[in-house]
Amino acid sequence: MPESSTPSSVMPGAPEPTSAQIRRWRHYLADELAEAKTYEHLARHSTGRHAEILHRVAEGEGRHAEHWRRLLGPHAHRAVSPGIEARILMFLARHVSSVFVLALLQRAESRSPYREDPDATAAMAADEAVHEEIIRALATDGRTRLSGNFRAAVFGANDGLVSNLALVMGVGATGTASSMVLFSGIAGLLAGALSMGAGEFVSVRSQRELLDASQPTQVTLRVAPSLDLDANELTLIYRARGMSEEAAEHRAAERLGHFDCDCDPSLSYQDEKARRVVDGEDEQPAPDDNQALGTDLGAAASSFCFFASGAIIPILPYLFGLGGGAALLVAMALVGVALLITGGFVGLLSGASPLKRGLRQLAIGYGAAIATYLLGLAFNTGVA
Repeated sequence: MPESSTPSSVMPGAPEPTSAQIRRWRHYLADELAEAKTYEHLARHSTGRHAEILHRVAEGEGRHAEHWRRLLGPHAHRAVSPGIEARILMFLARHVSSVFVLALLQRAESRSPYREDPDATAAMAADEAVHEEIIRALATDGRTRLSGNFRAAVFGANDGLVSNLALVMGVGATGTASSMVLFSGIAGLLAGALSMGAGEFVSVRSQRELLDASQPTQVTLRVAPSLDLDANELTLIYRARGMSEEAAEHRAAERLGHFDCDCDPSLSYQDEKARRVVDGEDEQPAPDDNQALGTDLGAAASSFCFFASGAIIPILPYLFGLGGGAALLVAMALVGVALLITGGFVGLLSGASPLKRGLRQLAIGYGAAIATYLLGLAFNTGVA
């Protein structure tokens, strides 16, 4: 980590830096120091190898800060504030410390200006590229844990936002009374949320039943005493489960009582998860597929709530007494903000540009709403 003492003079033989260079180097120095603190905060909230890795990355940022301090020489005594992004990251690391902070850091490392800056060394530019990959790897676990629930939340909320806004816009464009638009919106909310919940219930229940039907049973233990020792298909069970012929014959011999104990555990059947735990490759067993799916009622309730949370936004203006074109404009504005937020979170988690992802969500949602609005106008004109 860089020292906080007064820096030494400019390196011998180096030309006096220009005012533009001094300003740029000071900002680089402030940002590197802020990033080092950010990684240190994250390390203190982490354990095991994650904490060690984050400490090492913080040391790397400290080396970069020391480079700019040496170039600045006596000009380094005047400290400047880090950029707004660096300050936000430092605040989030201190108070949030989640996969979203790592995703933001990954994106910040990917935009390092050192590759094009002649005053930065090639090693510094390479370090920033390596740091991006390190943070990407550290964020993978959190992204994996969040992916299922996050996908369900974003999909449900976006579905509610877009479908109910399109419904409200289409009905509102026909010129019907505001009370009818509100009733249509509430009906759309309930219909969509119930449909999402029912679909998720059936999906998870069916998936659990499929997984249960695919689980091997202990039938070999039950029927082994009754099998013909010379003519039976016990070996084929283990072959069908994926064991080699040698391992299958060994296991069948165990079941038939030819061995008093499991003489060669390496030939005993183990699924991939159990094998990794036995070999010490995993610290603890991974949850089974049924646990990963969750309960059918829990999934249904989550889908219902996620859809309803999005679908209620387009009808808020009508719930508060607005009507006509004003209500439609307010509904579009509220939904637009919500779409930008959900799209931004998707971009944030994926390491992409939150703004681009937010604008993409906005374009999709507004495209659907405008299409139904034009349909409603055409229907209104035709009826008139």
